[in-house]
Amino acid sequence: MAPPGDDVVVPVVELRDVSRTFVAGDVSVPALRDVSMKVGQGEYVAVVGPSGSGKSTMLNLVGLLDRPSKGTYLFEGIDTSTLDEGQRAGLRSRRIGFVFQSFHILAHRTVIENVMLSTIYNGMPRSDRVPSAETSLLRVGLGNRMDFLPTKLSGGERQRVAIARALVTRPALLLADEPTGNLDSTTGGAMLGLFDELRADGLTLIVVTHDSQVSAHADRAIHLRDGRIEVLT
Repeated sequence: MAPPGDDVVVPVVELRDVSRTFVAGDVSVPALRDVSMKVGQGEYVAVVGPSGSGKSTMLNLVGLLDRPSKGTYLFEGIDTSTLDEGQRAGLRSRRIGFVFQSFHILAHRTVIENVMLSTIYNGMPRSDRVPSAETSLLRVGLGNRMDFLPTKLSGGERQRVAIARALVTRPALLLADEPTGNLDSTTGGAMLGLFDELRADGLTLIVVTHDSQVSAHADRAIHLRDGRIEVLT
């Protein structure tokens, strides 16, 4: 087969017949079953479904935190099955950002120090760390909170710190797991506005959510049930 031409657009995420089965003793539990999907650059995709449908498993696979039991996962055209653990970790730290429901912010570190943690693991040169963290915090509207401790911030502000930390390495993909789950409706609405801005800037977002307001903001929703894509819209 001839290599793709320059005009071929490579998806950021492509799953081809991906399954994930967990084995405990003699029992096998399928969490994902033959899932195929593509997510293009700049898309905002919501992953929805009941508890136990495979949403978190999918997020872990896409985020290179886990491997499929079978099938192929291409990230920006790279067959991730060919990568060893060190290569996967390097790709993850450079190209994928994570935002979780519980924030995972260090209470004894200032806002800017929390954001800079990602640059250390990413291998960013020391001279670039502070400017990059400042830029990321300005992007999420926290330029006046850089020297605050997280205990002095609201829930919405702590979530913005988590987003700034995920963005500081300039990833191609942002993965969010129930990002509004610990926020009130007003603060959650502001967070959705920020996600809209990030998508408009060309960032690719995949958001796992139970919140219909969150999924309504996405370009499309992927519905999972019993580990399978039930409806693709």
